Amino acid sequence: MSRHVLLIEDEPNIIEAIRFLLTRDGWRVDTHCDGTDAVQVIEAAKPDLVILDLMLPGKSGMDVLRDVRGIPEFAELPVLMLTARGQSRDRDMAEKAGVSRFMTKPFSNAEVVTAVRDLLAQASRP
Repeated sequence: MSRHVLLIEDEPNIIEAIRFLLTRDGWRVDTHCDGTDAVQVIEAAKPDLVILDLMLPGKSGMDVLRDVRGIPEFAELPVLMLTARGQSRDRDMAEKAGVSRFMTKPFSNAEVVTAVRDLLAQASRP
């Protein structure tokens, strides 16, 4: 089973922390930091899972998620959305857009690794 995650995040400290955690857990981690062309990056990378920041330069993570869900090939792609804005309105909007899981910053290291493992396990079930 492949273990490739695409992290779309614009905060360098978060990028490095998540890359370290997931690489140590056996994941191949690619990163991207702009919402403008994030959908094209997802299409090209074909990851097993996307970790997507809500607030990105160029285009919001919510818009990226909606666009990705509109592509049949990625309709079931696991997407973990990270945000500093954890209001229930944001969570509701993300769920309506098709997010797989929603996590607020700050988060614990264990939380991220567990969420990624769980999402991959759910996606690989028939």
